Amino acid sequence: MAFLPSLSPENLHHYHRVVTHSVEVRSHFDALVWLQGDMQHYLPHDIMIAAWGNFADGAVQHDIISAMAGVRSHSSHHEALTPMLQQLFARWNECGKKPFNIKAGESGFLPENTELQCALGSALQQMRSAMVHGINDERDSHDCLYVTLSAKSQPDDSARGTMAMVLPYIDIALRQVKHLPHQAHVQINAADPGDSRFFAEHDLTDREVEILQWVALGKTNPEIGSILEISAFTVKNHMQRVFKKLDVTNRAQAVSKITAFPSNV
Repeated sequence: MAFLPSLSPENLHHYHRVVTHSVEVRSHFDALVWLQGDMQHYLPHDIMIAAWGNFADGAVQHDIISAMAGVRSHSSHHEALTPMLQQLFARWNECGKKPFNIKAGESGFLPENTELQCALGSALQQMRSAMVHGINDERDSHDCLYVTLSAKSQPDDSARGTMAMVLPYIDIALRQVKHLPHQAHVQINAADPGDSRFFAEHDLTDREVEILQWVALGKTNPEIGSILEISAFTVKNHMQRVFKKLDVTNRAQAVSKITAFPSNV
């Protein structure tokens, strides 16, 4: 747990700058940019699953945050993931409510006896390690579990200390994000669904949304093309259509318009 003392003054300043951004997160898009951006320096991962609710009776909701193509909350098959999340929550309690690592099985982290014929299923099969930590809510019995999955090998022991340090900031950030439409039933008078509605109203395709997410992370057209296995010219064409749909003229304006949307509705 000697994470902070190991940082140089310069790195400590960077760490505090990164974690204090948690208070600025307001949408799923904000969360994606933050978690897949500077937070990767401290908590590298490809997929984060944030789950909350009553794990004892299975009344659990979850969000999936990832820059991987098609790996989204709305298409994550709640029935398939809930038993796995319940098992991980039980194990977290058995571990004294401390972070723990797990290695992937032969089918990655695809739940047993489950065939997820979707991007998430394929992504879970590619993951090689995971780290799990949670937060008990003693006031509302609204416990939270966070699972980070990586295509790389199992993290070392120091990563668990880092997870313990940064998780409260991640929890603060995601508690400020409004529910998605398919999660609205967990609220009375469900709030605005945020990013998904913005993308739908502006007729953005899934590919355009994916490219915008990488643009928000500061990636260039050639870098985005390499990530998505398309040409830089194709990326440029997608962005030209995005500019027209959003009525903007450059990348910064496009990202700013998406980020500002939830607070303007």
